[in-house]
Amino acid sequence: MASPNLAGYQAYQQNKYQTASPHRLTLMLYNGAIQFAGKAKQAITEGDISQTNKYIQKTQDIVYELMSALNQKEGGEIARNLKNLYFYMIERLIEANIKKNTASIDEVVAMLQELKSAWEEIGKGGTLGS
Repeated sequence: MASPNLAGYQAYQQNKYQTASPHRLTLMLYNGAIQFAGKAKQAITEGDISQTNKYIQKTQDIVYELMSALNQKEGGEIARNLKNLYFYMIERLIEANIKKNTASIDEVVAMLQELKSAWEEIGKGGTLGS
């Protein structure tokens, strides 16, 4: 028998994503990518190839989602630079998966954390570079 609170919890989780602003959704994506990358690094350390692959692919999926959310027309040079950075992250994640290299994951996590911090500042009404 399922928990009586399970349906309510599932509805809450679904609603959380459906009602989030685009800004909040982007922060959720950054957080998810950072978490999955951390799990991939742990799996590499533990020698778990299956879990390494699973979590690197989840991280890549989120980076692709971030890339697809870019508005190339209105974003101009910033959008182009972010797209290139996201492609670079994908390349590093592929390398991490092939070589089981935690340094590549660390590099991607550092970039994701920096972008997340910048995105948080934008949400506070701050400006980049201030």
